[in-house]
Amino acid sequence: MSTKRRRKAQALSGACLAACLLFAGCRQEMAEQPRADPLEASEFFKDRRSARPKIPGTVARGQLRTDKHLTTGRVNGQPAETFPFPVTRAVLERGQDRFNIFCSPCHGQLGTGDGMVVRRGFRRPTSFHTERLREAPPGHFFDVITNGFGAMPDYAAQIPAGDRWAIIAYVRGLQLSQHASLAEAPPEEQLRLQETEP
Repeated sequence: MSTKRRRKAQALSGACLAACLLFAGCRQEMAEQPRADPLEASEFFKDRRSARPKIPGTVARGQLRTDKHLTTGRVNGQPAETFPFPVTRAVLERGQDRFNIFCSPCHGQLGTGDGMVVRRGFRRPTSFHTERLREAPPGHFFDVITNGFGAMPDYAAQIPAGDRWAIIAYVRGLQLSQHASLAEAPPEEQLRLQETEP
């Protein structure tokens, strides 16, 4: 190696060493950072509160509840017998998605009460396929999802009202799928099912 190259390499090594020493001396202590307390007194407002009170008459986004059927699951004080919107394929698909996330761990994929947490020792929920729950109005399920029942916690904070109704529509589909007669199936399905019977 030539002398010129050796000097360049030494200069580069020295610069790297100096940079490392410089950055090693810079240390920021997390405990020494300025702290902002949202509840500490403020000189900006006359009442000295930094957290501002709600302005009378305002409604937070998503909190306007004018459709009582949709948001409470009740009509004239009784559990709703109908859905607050048409049940479409998109609603059922959304219900299936939400059911698989929030409900199937306990209730199982078919709603029979054999979910994974039950297999691990938790209390078994009632099957959706009992006569009592097949005859229960949709508003009953809305109330249970919203407020909880027995060992089941409430899901009002986790599942918006529209998604609760979508889950109920999907549960109705599960109930129908497990208790439908052959005559209720579409003609092509009837043929397919008759061909596969032993």
